[in-house]
Amino acid sequence: MSDILALLKPNSYGFRGLDAGGAWALDFAADDGIKCYAITAGECWLVIDGTPAPWHLNAGSFALLSGGRAFRLYSTADATPIDAFAFFPTFPAGEIAVLNGGGGCQGVGGYFGFEGMHADLLLGMLPPVVYIGAEEGREDLRWSIERLMRELRKPQPGGALLGEHLTQALLIEALRIHLTDRSRADAGWLFALADRQILAVMTAMHSDIGRKWTLEDLARVAGMSRSTFAVRFKETVGEPAMDYLTRWRMMVAADRLANAGMSIAIVAPTVGYESESAFGAAFKRVIGYSPRQFAKGAAR
Repeated sequence: MSDILALLKPNSYGFRGLDAGGAWALDFAADDGIKCYAITAGECWLVIDGTPAPWHLNAGSFALLSGGRAFRLYSTADATPIDAFAFFPTFPAGEIAVLNGGGGCQGVGGYFGFEGMHADLLLGMLPPVVYIGAEEGREDLRWSIERLMRELRKPQPGGALLGEHLTQALLIEALRIHLTDRSRADAGWLFALADRQILAVMTAMHSDIGRKWTLEDLARVAGMSRSTFAVRFKETVGEPAMDYLTRWRMMVAADRLANAGMSIAIVAPTVGYESESAFGAAFKRVIGYSPRQFAKGAAR
């Protein structure tokens, strides 16, 4: 998870409180990045484009949205919606935005922005909504939200850096909780982290990305037969093990070409390729551009 979040490169965040009363609805246009909403009092509903039914949010519940879809928060389905992106900026960051006099639903919402070039691919592997109910055992999540709001309300020296760390802590806590609550039918890199044997394999891949891994090597790390491991990895992660390894290598390679100023000749062997031509073919297949085209585009 640390490797993947590092490649996402969180670079911005914003949080505001909401105190809404009466019949209300807020429309949010499709946007990149992750959104999150925590309800502290009252209740509301969340509906996302392309999903069959709304989610009920009550006091203590939390919703993490992986981005890319328009959505609506509302008290009643027949309320006339207003544009959230026009409404919230009328209130200073860190203050409570009051709608219809308040008194009904209270909470905090915000976003995480990412500058990583693979954000769409990595976030696309998350479900549209990570919903966390108001059960016991959510103290770390609540602490992160309350501490972040306090930092926004009363800025102090070092607040920007502390806010960045708090937002990343909030994101990690939400993902950790979701892992423990997941359905066995879910697949993807996030859910694979809950599988001890597959986690061991992914950790080995990430920590020694340049090694000439074979399916047999990875099966040994998992403590399984080759055939059993191949099926288990694909079911858990959503793609074959060697495909995942190639894609991860190319994402790391792209990051090094774009942000570390490394040449193709240096990058290729660090991600397991002795031949620049083999590396170039794999890179173009995954990223869509040759390494040279990509490096030039990144420089521009």
